[in-house]
Amino acid sequence: MAGGYTGKILRIDLTNKSVSTLDSEKYQEYGGGHGMGSAVFWDLCEDKTVSGFDPKNVVTIMASPFSGTLVPAASGRTEVQGIGVQGYPIEYFTRSNFGGRFCGHMKWAGWDGFTVEGAADEPVWIDIRNGEVEFKSAEGLWGLDAVEAQEEIWRIVQNGEEKEWRELGKERTTQRPAVLTIGKAGETLSRTAALIHDAGNGAGQGGFGGVFGAKNLKAISVLGTGSVEIADPKALMDARLWSMEYAVAGHLDEDYTPLGMGSMFGGAPASGAAGYGPADQPKSPIGCLGCHKNCRARFASAASNGSSCVDYFFYHVYDQAAHGSYTQHILDATEALQRYGINSYQAEGAIIWLNNLHKEGILGPGLEIDTALDFNQLGTAEFAKQFLDMMANGYDVGEALHEGVAYAAEKWGRYEQDTASGILPLQCHGYVQHYDARTEVEWGYGSLVGDRDINEHDFNTLVFWAPSISALFGAQPACSADQLAEIMGEKLSPYNDPMMMDYSDEGIYSESMAKLVAWHRHYTRYYKQSLALCDWAWGDFFNEYGPEGRGMTGEGEPKFYKAVTGIDQSFEEGMEVGRKIWNLDRAIWILQGRDRELEVFTDYNYEVGAVPGYTTYEVPYVVPMYKDGQWVYESAVGRMLDRDKVEEWKTKFYTLEGWDPATGWPTRATLEELGLSHVADDLEAAGKLGS
Repeated sequence: MAGGYTGKILRIDLTNKSVSTLDSEKYQEYGGGHGMGSAVFWDLCEDKTVSGFDPKNVVTIMASPFSGTLVPAASGRTEVQGIGVQGYPIEYFTRSNFGGRFCGHMKWAGWDGFTVEGAADEPVWIDIRNGEVEFKSAEGLWGLDAVEAQEEIWRIVQNGEEKEWRELGKERTTQRPAVLTIGKAGETLSRTAALIHDAGNGAGQGGFGGVFGAKNLKAISVLGTGSVEIADPKALMDARLWSMEYAVAGHLDEDYTPLGMGSMFGGAPASGAAGYGPADQPKSPIGCLGCHKNCRARFASAASNGSSCVDYFFYHVYDQAAHGSYTQHILDATEALQRYGINSYQAEGAIIWLNNLHKEGILGPGLEIDTALDFNQLGTAEFAKQFLDMMANGYDVGEALHEGVAYAAEKWGRYEQDTASGILPLQCHGYVQHYDARTEVEWGYGSLVGDRDINEHDFNTLVFWAPSISALFGAQPACSADQLAEIMGEKLSPYNDPMMMDYSDEGIYSESMAKLVAWHRHYTRYYKQSLALCDWAWGDFFNEYGPEGRGMTGEGEPKFYKAVTGIDQSFEEGMEVGRKIWNLDRAIWILQGRDRELEVFTDYNYEVGAVPGYTTYEVPYVVPMYKDGQWVYESAVGRMLDRDKVEEWKTKFYTLEGWDPATGWPTRATLEELGLSHVADDLEAAGKLGS
């Protein structure tokens, strides 16, 4: 068996309160994490068309070969998959993930992953200590918030002996167990419910907190005392030290200038959170297991500890508008979000929408949509807590929002008009706009042909943040537009097309843009979601610490993979594994009802010009473009997408992927080329194989 794997997946059967094991070796060709989870789901979920709330839904929680090792920004990421309940109008098979130390303990306990099947007849939690697994009544946990539930489980497992050595079989430990739990929103089966781990780690998108609630599963606790076998420990240590030359952590004696920064890997400690609290409140960085970067923050008030940027985005602009700067209110509001266990993107979209309806005189006390919310208090922690309580417990406007903003809009009869005007910021498939499809199209297209908001920042910093922030302050980006095109032409193998960076009015509908989106889908499915390289560090394309601005991507991924597993796999071979996983996921969506007609943006993307601050980002959209034979950074503000050209782009993308252009369904030739003939057989039997 290759290094990095334990060889076993734990199957948890809630219906019968029993466990069994699955040999993980047959799934190791998928890497781990997402790929392993998709393949296991395909084999174990007999009916892939059921609701996410159905006991027949199978949830996979997977580690990677890098979990619990020294691989930087990879050791602490856990992948969650299954049929989600957030997707609209179809509850698609989807994914989420979270940081922290859960997957490390999973590996140290001897498991490559967990599957959660069936549903318990009463609330339970799962207590895993190395190879021992117990089903325990959640009678004393049900009703506790996500923080209280973890503290209670720590007390039970540690037997009141915190920080003391405790016997665990033949081993000893001082560690707290790693707990994945739900809050009130999950217990009430909200589609907005998240899974919460430690402080600030959450699997938000997909509504997996509601799925846990439907299974009567309050929490999974895991405590491991083992270790991860590494194929070549010296090579891993050498690779770790080599990678620090690309990070602030390896240059602590040098001045750090965040403006124009292009490398996510190289970023400074607490960079994802420190700016969102009161400026005068002391804070320190905090990070996931084994991370060199530590992007989150711990504030002196202890409120919202461990949260990162998006956790604050649901409310920070209102705090600033009400008080002139960020105050304790945003920290307290974010603390409440974590305790209720609510997806921050759903909360963000809901408040934007409600505030727009309030401004139009539609929503408010005694109005068409009646509510007790007092918008004069918007920006205070009290308003946020009242709003979140409504969402979690399903009363007042929360009666509808408990189902998520898309289903709420349908219930109120406002979906069509509010997504056409854009006052309801849903981009596609029921997910709130994160980055703008009209300007940063690779983000929008990736979400459109996938299952959810992609939330993958590989190109985002380079094509949006760096040039836009630089333009705002009259500075030059650290990476010029022509250098960016040159680097991407080198690194985005196998396409190696510099025109993939052309975000001009013509470039966004080109075959080169189809290549960029395809490359992104394949890269993230394998290297980020299966090997669990953190989205806030990888891919590393431009890096100011690297030779001639080159980052580690293309060299770093296979270097770490070989050191841990002993397998000499080229970067391009890894990309092919990603393409295989992407097609397997695609096949599941096809069985659930996906076709070309369902891959459309909501109307505002075609009818309303892009403006800064549409959701949360008040920064002008400046992106790379190729104009008159020159690479430049220019504003794309005001742009709308052209419906016909988007359809033409879809045809180019489907053709590039080997899918039927008429339906978007994979063909047998494509699936067999990837070793997925059994998937082609199932699609054909369902009458959904592309031709």
